[in-house]
Amino acid sequence: MTDVLTFGETMLRLSPPGTNRLEATDELAVYPAGAESNVAVAASQLGAEATWLSKLPDTALGRKVVRELRGNGVETEIVWSDAGRQGLYFVERGTAPRGTRVIYDREDSAVTTATAAELPLDRVREARTFYTSGITPALSDALAGTTAELLDVAGESGATTALDVNYRSKLWSPEEARETLTGLFPSVDVLVTAIRDAENVLGYDGDADEVAAALAEEWGFETVVVTRGEDGALAWNDGTIYEQEAFETETVDPVGTGDAFVGAFLARRLAGDAVTDALAYGAATAALKRTIPGDVAVVTREEVEEVLGEETAEIAR
Repeated sequence: MTDVLTFGETMLRLSPPGTNRLEATDELAVYPAGAESNVAVAASQLGAEATWLSKLPDTALGRKVVRELRGNGVETEIVWSDAGRQGLYFVERGTAPRGTRVIYDREDSAVTTATAAELPLDRVREARTFYTSGITPALSDALAGTTAELLDVAGESGATTALDVNYRSKLWSPEEARETLTGLFPSVDVLVTAIRDAENVLGYDGDADEVAAALAEEWGFETVVVTRGEDGALAWNDGTIYEQEAFETETVDPVGTGDAFVGAFLARRLAGDAVTDALAYGAATAALKRTIPGDVAVVTREEVEEVLGEETAEIAR
């Protein structure tokens, strides 16, 4: 039985070294990059058996994605396709006053045609937790339908279903996202949302604790987690609000921070931790992720627990 099974697209991210410009570089680092696979990696690092489910082109680039994720402790369940392509995206990191720039090249990727009928539904049924994000149904009408079906299959089998709103303005409008995602909410047990997405996409006003309680009351979620960037995160669970501050970190690469938080939170809840402890593990894992280039939280549980213990080592000897 898989502890955490995630479903979505993983791209390959290409980035010039440091803060070099894309147009001027002759070197690109390549990283696996996808919200759902990022969550799977973080969950694996924090002790869960994690599987990433998707559809990939049967090409060298598709196989590279699988090789990278397996190297990070994640099992992969892949439908291989002779059609479609491997999604890519480019990240040009900048410092003030030049911000970080993201360019997507993911149109017609193989995963956009994935249907529930071709996916190994037995793996979904045996998972303890099924996770996806709002990015997945935004990629195509077909994937919107597939996402809904998989959430239903997982829920009917007794799995905990989890969804991160994870709004991307380059994929759809707030109105489109709200209509599709709220259509999925009745099949979701655990909702994760950034406070900005709760306000700008879902239309909820108020402080984070008020938003979490309102979402839980309207949709019947078991747990609502609201992330607040530098202000940390909080969770509503069984009528109680639990808060967690963010840990100090020196940011090298912020991409994937939220996914690291979610993966650690889910893993520790599956391990039986209380909501407060799971939030703390999530925040510590997110802080570590910001120190690591790429989208994936390549960390160890021991490192996370050092952060929780407020131990900072300049050099581990």
